[in-house]
Amino acid sequence: MQQNILKNILYNKKQWLIKQQRKFPLKKISNHIIPSNRNFYKILKSTYPSFILEVKQASPSTGVINANLNIKKITQVYKKHATIISVLTDEKYFYGNFQRLFEINQLVKQPILCKDFFIDPYQVYLARYYKADAILLMLSVLDDAQYKYLENIAHKMNMGILTEIHNEHELHRAIKLKAKVIGINNRNLNNFQIDLNTTYTLAPMIPKNKIIISESGIKDHIQIKQLKKIVHGFLIGSSLMKSNDINLKVNNIIFGNNKICGLTRTKDAIQAEKFGAVYGGLIFVSNSPRALQYDTAKKIVKSTQLKYVGVFQNEDIEKILFLIKKLKLYAIQLHGNENTEYILNIKKKIPKNVEIWKSIYIVKQKNQLDFKNINYYLFDNYQGGSGICFNWEYTKKYSLNKVFLSGGLSEKNCIQAKQLNCFGLDFNSQLEHTIGIKNHKKLKILFTKLKLS
Repeated sequence: MQQNILKNILYNKKQWLIKQQRKFPLKKISNHIIPSNRNFYKILKSTYPSFILEVKQASPSTGVINANLNIKKITQVYKKHATIISVLTDEKYFYGNFQRLFEINQLVKQPILCKDFFIDPYQVYLARYYKADAILLMLSVLDDAQYKYLENIAHKMNMGILTEIHNEHELHRAIKLKAKVIGINNRNLNNFQIDLNTTYTLAPMIPKNKIIISESGIKDHIQIKQLKKIVHGFLIGSSLMKSNDINLKVNNIIFGNNKICGLTRTKDAIQAEKFGAVYGGLIFVSNSPRALQYDTAKKIVKSTQLKYVGVFQNEDIEKILFLIKKLKLYAIQLHGNENTEYILNIKKKIPKNVEIWKSIYIVKQKNQLDFKNINYYLFDNYQGGSGICFNWEYTKKYSLNKVFLSGGLSEKNCIQAKQLNCFGLDFNSQLEHTIGIKNHKKLKILFTKLKLS
């Protein structure tokens, strides 16, 4: 990657400005510009952690990210969980346009951040004309006088400013300029390389009265958990735009890897996905009170894009293969006495993309997790679905990066469970009205707590 990307972008931005102002002069739009009524600063102050979710079709470093950009589909997801929605408007390098600001404004209630390389007052007016509520001002691009000039224009239209920095020099400038919201860009705009240590280094130097946003390189919930100790929010774009399922990727990044098991109704699956789940559990164990028939399972699977996990216990392999094929299961979860030979046999027969999870009953004496061909383990008490927790002290003996914690998890103990730092959490009976019927109020409380913790 060439080392002067930013220089090239700015050169082309000046050329674009000349053409754009001829085609669409300020005098033509100035009478149609009204102040913003979506308060960028207020919503960031009142929301922790804040998530600025971005619409971006391409970038200079990776080329086209999302060839078939579907604005309606993306905003349907973003409006559920975004604090702010960021829109790339640079045409040449990011395949953006200002019209998208207006389109998205009509579809959501959140403030819209116009993300571009602002160097001229015309761009600020144009952004507001297309209904942007805030703009990005980059201290790597602007000197102090230019920054204050553009900031003043934006503030007169009730627009907010996200002030972007990348190094300590720019940080001190931002403080001197009295920036309210400081975005730490982990991407070096000269070569577009990403280093999250940029946030870890700079954030502690910023006064406590500033709102700090970490930008670029955010890919998973583990990063969120670590970084939110020192920042107020995150700007996330590329990892969402690259995903085949933006909805589940948003759920994964914001809430973590959470599974709602024992689903028996489509309405419960829909609510689980809406509030933040990534996985849905379908039980095919005949003596379970939540056991499903094929027809019911098929309806549930069709109702959402959750990653569905079939739960089995010492089941005939041919039946498992049938359900994997018909329901397009993401994974199978084995809850019985399935041994290494059984697991190897089924591994040979299932599609390569289908994962195998194994439930382990956790007791005081450490189990040897020596199964081969297992993607993840579930740590549970002796009887799944009982609503009883095992002693979590026992987990200290294990590496938990491939473990889902299960057994008695609820909206009441989810924060403590999350602090164990397992790969994921598995919820079932404690989120129910009655057996098999999920309590939607509890689901909402659960994911609210997971987001905040």
